[in-house]
Formats: sequence, structure tokens, C-alpha cells
Amino acid sequence: MARMISVYLPVEDLEASIQFYMALGCGMIRRANSVHVSTMVWSETITFVLMTHAQFATMAPKAIADVKKYSEMMILLTLDSRKEVDAVVETAASYGGKADIRAPVDVVGAYSRTFQDPDGHMFEVMVMDVEKAAMAKIAAGPSNARP
Repeated sequence: MARMISVYLPVEDLEASIQFYMALGCGMIRRANSVHVSTMVWSETITFVLMTHAQFATMAPKAIADVKKYSEMMILLTLDSRKEVDAVVETAASYGGKADIRAPVDVVGAYSRTFQDPDGHMFEVMVMDVEKAAMAKIAAGPSNARP
């Protein structure tokens, strides 16, 4: 079996969140008669399980973070081109999210931008040419910087 990741996200408005994630390119698996949960499929191995706050609270022993005020995490998703990165961020903004919550990164071999979904969950979308990025690092020489 392939290793998979499902990210459970508490959302205030399930229907609006479904529309948002579908606009980003996710498919949807809706449980029969569920008004509290919807699984959004990003890829064969990555899904976002959207849950109303009430449903999420039954699964998590801690209070739901106010991600509009506080950082909980940032989810990185890879794409195939700069054009796709730009399109996803612009789509996020036009469907109730917020684009470019930090400055875009454009370095040799990598390009990324960030956005928030309507609930404030943070994402980074990136395209990377691993060989170009590695060659740029080699050309720059050794670094004394710590990770």
C-alpha cells in the first residue's frame, strides 16, 4: 500500500470550503448523508478532510486554534510549473482565500508562493527543479550558515 497523508482541517462553512478546494483542483469524496465531513482529493496520496468545527471537536482533545490569528502549520504542495503555482494562488484569492501571505520565493531552481484558505489555514505551493537547485548550491560553494 502506498503511504498516504490526510490532513484534517476544521472549517467554519463546509460548503464554502468544498467550493474553495474544488476550485483549487481537488476532487471530492462526500460521505453519504454527511453534512459535517467532506474529503477533498489533491492527489493519489494526499487528501484534505474538511470537518465542521463541531465534528472536528469530537475527534481532537484540544481546542481548535484560531488560525486567522495564530499559526498552526503551513502545508507545502508541489506543482509542475510556475504557471500552475500562480494559477493556484490567484484561484485561492478569488474563492475567499488570501494570496501571498509572505513574499514569493524565486531562486535558481525553485519558485513558490503562499496563500490562506477562507478559514486561515496556510499553504505554500512550489515548483522545483531539483537538479538546478542542487547545481546552484554547489556553484555557491560551502556555507557556514546553520539550518
